Amino acid sequence: MESTESSYVSSPEQPQKRSPPPPASPPSDSEEKPTYTRFLVSNAAAGSVIGKGGATITDFQSQSGARIQLSRNYEFFPGTSDRIIMVSGGIDDVLKAVELIIAKLLSEIPAEDGDEAEPRMRVRLVVPNSACGSIIGKGGSIIKSFIEESHAGIKISPLDTKFFGLTDRLVTVTGTLEEQMHAIDLILSKLTDDPHYSQTMHAPFSYAGVTIAINFLLTAYNSMNHGPNGAAVKFQHNKDDITNSVTIGVADEHIGLVVGRGGRNIMEISQTSGARLKISDRGDFMSGTTDRKITITGSQRAIRAAEDMIMQKVSYASERETD
Repeated sequence: MESTESSYVSSPEQPQKRSPPPPASPPSDSEEKPTYTRFLVSNAAAGSVIGKGGATITDFQSQSGARIQLSRNYEFFPGTSDRIIMVSGGIDDVLKAVELIIAKLLSEIPAEDGDEAEPRMRVRLVVPNSACGSIIGKGGSIIKSFIEESHAGIKISPLDTKFFGLTDRLVTVTGTLEEQMHAIDLILSKLTDDPHYSQTMHAPFSYAGVTIAINFLLTAYNSMNHGPNGAAVKFQHNKDDITNSVTIGVADEHIGLVVGRGGRNIMEISQTSGARLKISDRGDFMSGTTDRKITITGSQRAIRAAEDMIMQKVSYASERETD
């Protein structure tokens, strides 16, 4: 994943004459530890965070003092169609930047006529599975205290085992902006003290190495064929002849693009790829997201072709939204 730094961060100042460094002093307890947080944002909303020519993200970095990076266009968190924002720096700087970003996204939610309620959105933090225990606590004691103190809703999704190599979980925070920021402050403060969390700070936040776990639906005794004497011998299959099933997530608002008018698009995808597609019912989402499930069944080649066609339709629509 390419860093957005070269695209959106203002160029460095001209080098100045170096002065002798001040005498080294022992670190103070009051000094902020460097930390980071990652959270999801739709591809369309990412354009609002970046701004025209990168103006908005540059302003947010200037106001907060934190570094803000986004995953590249159409590089999504596994199982979703959402991009990843990473904010790093001192904890106060990180929290300031997160608040600026969330406030910006909330300001663009259209208000309904006569509705004076404060707009709300869900914030989905990306947290390494190894560090989730520090915010859950024994018997859920810590997360319960965070909910009581902040008045925000906090839900930690289970690790999605459908993806090989995925070691992150989603922590969903709901409530008003004030409640969400209080909860995020509590969560991030706890995570920053966890050595498992700090070790992942400089890890790349691309999920290019994560692959979908394929469920093989075999009828030949689990890929084994039994000979005349009852001994089990390996049954040779052509890899592309095996029937597989894969479930991917697509944002609820983009499902119509996959289906098409009168089901035209989904029929075209099925006929062209040779795969069978099934879309989950309304409200039946991928764990920890608002993405509908699309189950694709067929040969590996057919599944890859169907996935490519689905993502092309979704990506094209998202690109038009950000223009």
